[in-house]
Amino acid sequence: MTASFRQLLNDLKTAGELVEIEKPVDIRYIAALVDQSETALLFKNVEGYDIPVVSGLTNSRDRLAIAMGCDFSAIEGKVRAGLDGPIEPNFVDSGPVRDVVMEGDEVDLFKLPVPLFSVLDGGPMITAGITLSRDPDGEHENINAGVYRYLVREKRLTGIDIVTPNNLHRYAKKAFAKGEPLPISINIGTHPYELIASTYKAAIGTSEMGIAGGMRGEALDLTACKTIDLPCIADAEFVLEAEILPVGWTQPEGRFGEFTRLMGGLHWNPQVRIKAIAHRKKPIYYALHMPWENIWPSSPIYEAAVRRAVKEAGVQATAVNITPGGCCHWHAIIAIKPHPGDGKNALMAALSVADMKHAVVVDEDIDVFDGTDVEWAIATRVQASRDVMIVTGARSKPLDPSLSYVPGKVPVTDKMGIDATISDDVPRERFHRIAYAYADQVALDDYLGPAKTDQNEPTGDGGEPSKLADAIRTEITEAPKHFAELTEQFESDGFQSVARALGLLHAGGGLWQDSEGRYCLRDSTFAAVPPGQK
Repeated sequence: MTASFRQLLNDLKTAGELVEIEKPVDIRYIAALVDQSETALLFKNVEGYDIPVVSGLTNSRDRLAIAMGCDFSAIEGKVRAGLDGPIEPNFVDSGPVRDVVMEGDEVDLFKLPVPLFSVLDGGPMITAGITLSRDPDGEHENINAGVYRYLVREKRLTGIDIVTPNNLHRYAKKAFAKGEPLPISINIGTHPYELIASTYKAAIGTSEMGIAGGMRGEALDLTACKTIDLPCIADAEFVLEAEILPVGWTQPEGRFGEFTRLMGGLHWNPQVRIKAIAHRKKPIYYALHMPWENIWPSSPIYEAAVRRAVKEAGVQATAVNITPGGCCHWHAIIAIKPHPGDGKNALMAALSVADMKHAVVVDEDIDVFDGTDVEWAIATRVQASRDVMIVTGARSKPLDPSLSYVPGKVPVTDKMGIDATISDDVPRERFHRIAYAYADQVALDDYLGPAKTDQNEPTGDGGEPSKLADAIRTEITEAPKHFAELTEQFESDGFQSVARALGLLHAGGGLWQDSEGRYCLRDSTFAAVPPGQK
């Protein structure tokens, strides 16, 4: 079955992850209600509007997994499939989004149920608009796709936030230099395949809709707009046919609650004129809920990009965690199977990805999804002068609130990498983890409750310690043995008898240990040597 926005709503409802709200709801309350909900919400009766609103579709790992038809951990593989094997879109004559088309004076953005999200937002903000554009110079043939916000200003006018130096920003600057508007189609109510592909920071000229097709395993249908020379997504709920006006970055826009989980500042941006609105019969407006509907879909995108960069650096990554604490944009924890120097190479590769700001590389024995385990690796395996690298003057995400602000200048950032792999010049035995003896053989439940009389019988016969000492001497002559190994090998003699036999060997001066603490004979080749002696 072809993945679609409507099918996603059905899948979420079937899984108990979408609740329909029948009671009338004030549009001002939608964002707060979604934040309070354990599920996505479909508001069927928004006061003052004829169109229902759905929100919260991907603001959890579980709902995103349902959307992608796989476990959350497998989504990154689908993104990689799209990157490695894109399927270019299919152009069709029409589609459901062309059921109703309004032009000219019929266009009225105020009839769309666009909610207010944060109390400090500049106004109602369109948040789920996949924006298609084309290079105005024709230098790059592919359609570009990205997701941008649109602040509703007038019936036919919005703001747009394109302060970040991305592909649409470049195209808008080209058009502005020529004094021409830049046509764009704004597609609202699409499947997360398209949202994820559009959020991927691809090289200019890359077809994001081709990536979406590769993720889907089939081509996405596009159809022509009526008032601009651009396509739109054929099965979207809405499309706004529009153009970025050539006024430059001169108009105040925002504020807005960003993916950073903080309020962004007032931005200076161009404006957008809406030429036509097309939509399905009985459309559903999708209000992408900030910040988590932006954060969670970013995780597999950045994971795929980091894995690809690290692989191209010749390093084998075994696990990658793009952390929600880093807003699924800025922080990566990468486990690798290292050869000498691979920790640093992996860091340089990971920090080259998009807006990645901080990266930690660990050995494969560390669980990258366990913050305590990662912190423990940093605490026990890192020397700052050797293992922490800082890169200055790198490309940044302007929304980073820690950046210095210089009006009219695109800021740059510092990036930091921590190599928390075990250094090649440190003995590996320092990093043997504590493992409790016989932990894999005993269970506490077996020892709770009243004792049985036959369970109190002593283990072992308490035989002659000298005979057992001779047997142990023979064993450790062949190879060093840990105490636990000896108690297991001579289990029938009993724990105390083994301890006494080792005591006899030690008293006789023949018992020693190797560099890992295993028992051996003092004059053997295994015997550890005190520091400074040979």
